[in-house]
Amino acid sequence: MGITGTFRASRRMPILQVAKASAATIAAWLIAGWLIPGPLPVFAAIAALLVVQPSVNQSFGKAIERSIGVILGVLVATAASLVFGADSWIILVTIVIAMLVAWALKMTPGTSNQVAISAMLVLALGSSSPEYAVDRILETLIGAAIGIIVNTLIVPPVAVAPARRDLSLLGGELAASLDRLASALESPQTPADLQRLMVEARLMRPMRDAADASIATGEESLTLNPRRSAHRTELGEMRTLLERLSPIVTQVIGMTRAFFDHYDTALADEPTVQAIAEQLRRAAHDVRLAVHLADVDPEPLTSAIPALTSPLVITPPKSGHWILIGSLMEDLRRIRDELVDE
Repeated sequence: MGITGTFRASRRMPILQVAKASAATIAAWLIAGWLIPGPLPVFAAIAALLVVQPSVNQSFGKAIERSIGVILGVLVATAASLVFGADSWIILVTIVIAMLVAWALKMTPGTSNQVAISAMLVLALGSSSPEYAVDRILETLIGAAIGIIVNTLIVPPVAVAPARRDLSLLGGELAASLDRLASALESPQTPADLQRLMVEARLMRPMRDAADASIATGEESLTLNPRRSAHRTELGEMRTLLERLSPIVTQVIGMTRAFFDHYDTALADEPTVQAIAEQLRRAAHDVRLAVHLADVDPEPLTSAIPALTSPLVITPPKSGHWILIGSLMEDLRRIRDELVDE
């Protein structure tokens, strides 16, 4: 990762988020300056800017963090100035005292920094009188409240699209892995083919984790969100689908591993293996169908009828492949149990 990776994100934040943060900052500056005449309302503007977060719930948490940090920082600065006076070196001492107080109270790093910054700003920008301290606390509370209001009323963010995208990618890759394994069962494989098949199957794990994280982010974005009723059902269906697909991911990786460990060139001539390959293709179709029915992937299907219509019944294999065939059959049974409704 280059130097730019330390301060640049992989994608831009939504322009709406920039507009909302700007509007909240301007509103906080104007309203706080009108309600509390005196010094420039810097505390209000900073609070509003920090409180506008990607979700309403995060905004509420940031408002609490900001308010507590400012209150404690202002109190520390006021006490330090009363005890030590108003010399410039007092600012450095106050910063250290503020950090130690936050450490003693087991505050989070964000709140600890806020305590020190607030104490520094109070001493650097104004006086240390009790009236000044109270005004800065009220100013911060006004800015935080405005930030929450703006983020709540102006198109509150709902992180549904990333969840749908990641779940769609997982479903597509899972179906593709089932198809690839079916094709590998039917034809001779080179060591490079087997290795590639194994690597591609293992890639589903991070995709499953990404889908889970995206859905969790979407669920978190609905907390305290006035738009939650329109999206709660949608995210609930995505969570249910992920819970169905996750065991299948595990089974497919296990089947691919068993095929990799027990492969030999005569395996493709086994009639039972050909039947298992057909069932894997049917399972791939049903995975795509499940993703489509959950409105995750709107692409039309060749058939909307489930393909796993009946369990595969086989006779004991006559060759030495019975360990692999037994393992594949057990995993196939578990996949079918996840895809076929009761």
